[in-house]
Amino acid sequence: MVTRDIIKKEIDKVQEDNLTALYNIIKVFELPKGLIINSSEIKPEIGNSTLIEPDWGTFINETYGSLKDDPIKRGPQGEYEIREAI
Repeated sequence: MVTRDIIKKEIDKVQEDNLTALYNIIKVFELPKGLIINSSEIKPEIGNSTLIEPDWGTFINETYGSLKDDPIKRGPQGEYEIREAI
């Protein structure tokens, strides 16, 4: 049986780079039973499947313009050798 003490000992072995991911996993288990987080909202589970309703409007509003200070640029395509036709 897994106990809190066993889990606490294993946490000390986790690499520093993975602590944020581990913390986020632990926070998910703090949610009340039968609830999930989806698009910054808590939604109830229905039967064995989870209610998933993407909130695209919120996603667009939160991410729109996020690359304005670092725009995506297409670099030079280079020279390619010409091969014989197939």
